[in-house]
Amino acid sequence: MKDLIRASLAIIVISGVLMYIVSLLEDTSSAGGGGTINVYNWGEYIDPELVSQFEEETGITVIYETFDSNEAMMTKIEQGGTTYDVAMPSEYAIEKMKESDLLHPIDLNKITNLENIDPYFLDLPFDPGNEYSIPYFWGTVGIAFNPSLLDGQTFESWDDLWDPTLEQEVILVDSAREVIGMGLNSLGYSLNSTDMNELREATDKLKTLGPNVKAIIGDEIVEMMRREEAAVALTWSGQAADMMWINENIDYSVPEEGSNLWFDNMIIPKTADNVDGAHEFINFMLDAEVAAQNADYVGYSTPNQAALELMDPEVTGDERFYPTEEMRERLEVYENLGLEMLGVYNELFLEFKMDMEK
Repeated sequence: MKDLIRASLAIIVISGVLMYIVSLLEDTSSAGGGGTINVYNWGEYIDPELVSQFEEETGITVIYETFDSNEAMMTKIEQGGTTYDVAMPSEYAIEKMKESDLLHPIDLNKITNLENIDPYFLDLPFDPGNEYSIPYFWGTVGIAFNPSLLDGQTFESWDDLWDPTLEQEVILVDSAREVIGMGLNSLGYSLNSTDMNELREATDKLKTLGPNVKAIIGDEIVEMMRREEAAVALTWSGQAADMMWINENIDYSVPEEGSNLWFDNMIIPKTADNVDGAHEFINFMLDAEVAAQNADYVGYSTPNQAALELMDPEVTGDERFYPTEEMRERLEVYENLGLEMLGVYNELFLEFKMDMEK
């Protein structure tokens, strides 16, 4: 009898402990809308301390993964092997994802910090009304260069890259839209051109740049320029800022013929498991102090107007990285050219790279 009573008491105690544990888990899960979110972002594109801060403030665990191109990101989300709750695509990728029904609408009522964003970066043609996307970073494509390794070149024009004195001194970012776009801009054409004659002319001109090209690479471009292994690089403004942070000899310019003005945004994929947690993360990243810290760490330009007031005026007043609206008028935003035309750009880029290996 005593054994039966002891057994019954043990069952009651164990049941109570289990109910208490379940209650704690439910409380943790309800705080912030769930226990975990999967974030898919570009490499080195967030301050890791902010991820930890978000986890501490919300109780939500962040599983973080990176991609190196919009195309790779879109393919992985479309295939659905891993479910992501937040991703950071560029503007033309968002258009493509909308067409492919890959996006979950954003409840702007849950994004209270949206008021911190400069209206210039809201309601843009690729996502009217910000139905599916929230601004994250923005910037330009241009030329990073090291005057100490050059003979006075300033790169006010794309054609300056063809200077014969730059043999084996130019690095190009490994991206079809940027490189083919540079060729098009150098001829006075739109970097969104779908005219095959213009694209052929741009590719043929790029082939004549071959002797000056030292490498076509990705993130390694920053280290090569820092170590002064090359004098010039076609790159994004944020990468240039990163180079300049370490090597003060480096400068950056956007050629007068025009270039790309890009916008990276936070989106919620349609297949997201934790939509509430995704909204919390997006809203957190729009906090003024958070956005300022993130911009200082990453080096790209923030669209967060409230964050700018907390940042170093020497940084936010630098027109190389925060070009005025007048300067932006000669820049173009990438358009979604469609799968077929994107294939043409990739084929021409491959043709250019293969020509260099001859």
